[in-house]
Amino acid sequence: MRAVVFEEFGRLAAVREVADPEPPPGGAVVRVAATGLCRSDWHAWRGHDDSVTLPHVPGHEFAGEVVAVGAAVRGVRAGARVTAPFVHACGRCASCARGDQQVCARQEQPGFTYWGSYAEFVVVRRADVNLVELPADLPCATAASLGCRFATAYRAVVAQGRVRPGEWVAVHGCGGVGLSAVMVAVAGGARVVAVDPSPQALRLAAEFGAAACLVPGPTAEATAEAVREATGGGAHVSLDALGSAVTCAASVAGLRARGRHVQVGLLAAGAVEVPMGRVLALELELLGSHGMAAHAYPEMLRQVSAGVLRPELLVRSVIGLSEAPAAMAAMSEGSPTGITVIAPAGVEAAEAAGASDAAGASA
Repeated sequence: MRAVVFEEFGRLAAVREVADPEPPPGGAVVRVAATGLCRSDWHAWRGHDDSVTLPHVPGHEFAGEVVAVGAAVRGVRAGARVTAPFVHACGRCASCARGDQQVCARQEQPGFTYWGSYAEFVVVRRADVNLVELPADLPCATAASLGCRFATAYRAVVAQGRVRPGEWVAVHGCGGVGLSAVMVAVAGGARVVAVDPSPQALRLAAEFGAAACLVPGPTAEATAEAVREATGGGAHVSLDALGSAVTCAASVAGLRARGRHVQVGLLAAGAVEVPMGRVLALELELLGSHGMAAHAYPEMLRQVSAGVLRPELLVRSVIGLSEAPAAMAAMSEGSPTGITVIAPAGVEAAEAAGASDAAGASA
């Protein structure tokens, strides 16, 4: 199969032929119809994740068709259109028994702990636990975002942030996950303040229903002050959807008393100064959000099918596998607006599967 492979951290990856994968006893092989270009893949390529070994194939959010299953698989059939969370849970540990597969103690992650979906085929371990069948009317180009950014934002807003109608929600960083969070929070009846330096990203946030759009100030405190002013005293819930020392500090400092900060963006190694005095004085909550378990997908998919949530509006472009290495490297200069989808079988095939409708709706 053709795959994007890098053999050194930070050195431009290349598309080359590698061996086709075989399904493990409890796993499946999925033909990748679409896979998202995500900043987490950039972190893996840069060497920020110590679970990555070289040579490596990135990619962790995908959708496609099951082409083979292992002997121990019972609930998955060849031909099914599927996606999967980026955390592939074991299904047997204490966390999984509680329903918290997203923090499975023995989790594996395609694109990190083993080869991922920037390829024509990808392996899904423990397929009966981790595969999610897609509604017939959901294009694979749209569904690809559900494995990471959209599902992560959904759980961050609904489960971790516990956002209620009428509350103010601040979203710091309006890339794919941030814009997803804007959409989910607005659909839940919240008032959203979107914060991003990109006019294009803020324009999309406004289109998705953000009540206020702010350019970050020169310091974290200046940004937080602007959020507090826009929300009449501070956000009830604030998400760092980018993952930086500045956005994390601004997110926490922009909360009102008893507010909830949710860390969604992956933070690279290094010091992060959180205003802990404010956390103590205002009884703030600091929460993490790490994807979403496969068993929690049905309600999100129901809202997508009903048109309450429209992840297809986030898809801004579809590129071929040969364009993926340069696109991933370009994220060193900043993330693209919205979501870029890679089509391993070719852009034409992805468009035939419905990607063109999704991209056209967002144009």
